[in-house]
Amino acid sequence: MPLAYTPAAMEARPSDEELMLRFSSGDAAAFDVLYGRHRGGVFRYLLRQCRSHAAAEELFQDIWMNLVQARSRYRVEAKFATYLYTLAHNRLMDHFRRGKGFEVVSLDREGDDGFEVQGSAAMQPERAAQSRELAGRLLELVAALPAAQREVFLMHEEGGLSLEQIAAATGVNREAVKSRLRYALAKLRDGMKDYL
Repeated sequence: MPLAYTPAAMEARPSDEELMLRFSSGDAAAFDVLYGRHRGGVFRYLLRQCRSHAAAEELFQDIWMNLVQARSRYRVEAKFATYLYTLAHNRLMDHFRRGKGFEVVSLDREGDDGFEVQGSAAMQPERAAQSRELAGRLLELVAALPAAQREVFLMHEEGGLSLEQIAAATGVNREAVKSRLRYALAKLRDGMKDYL
């Protein structure tokens, strides 16, 4: 039975933590909801960190498999997103330690790589080209950020994590996270000023 999006239903919407507890008790449908809520953000986080579509897909599958395997040990000690992005961060660090290579992601690729220009079919070609150019420039700037700044920015923007959650996921203090995010945003604004 599909969920209704009425005000009463939105208030009754189970939290991620509740869903994970239900999943750990055997409710497979709860996992489907969690996966639906977080798959896009986690995949884009991975893709923009490792810059390889194939590697991001492999890491993405590993993270969700790790989550499934750890379900019986899950305890609510923080927000679920913090738990999930900690898994993602740790798996990504393992990937980097193993010295996996990089692949540049083409802006011409569409589909589940996390980048697709949205708009109506009636959108004028000039606007579509301009949107693609802006998006391409932003992705270049994000890719050029120092790794620590890029990670914090992506966790904040793609994962919707708070500064405290990012600090917990990455193992650094809140002030370091705040500083990294501030510097990342400043660099992105500066790099986009000629485009806006």
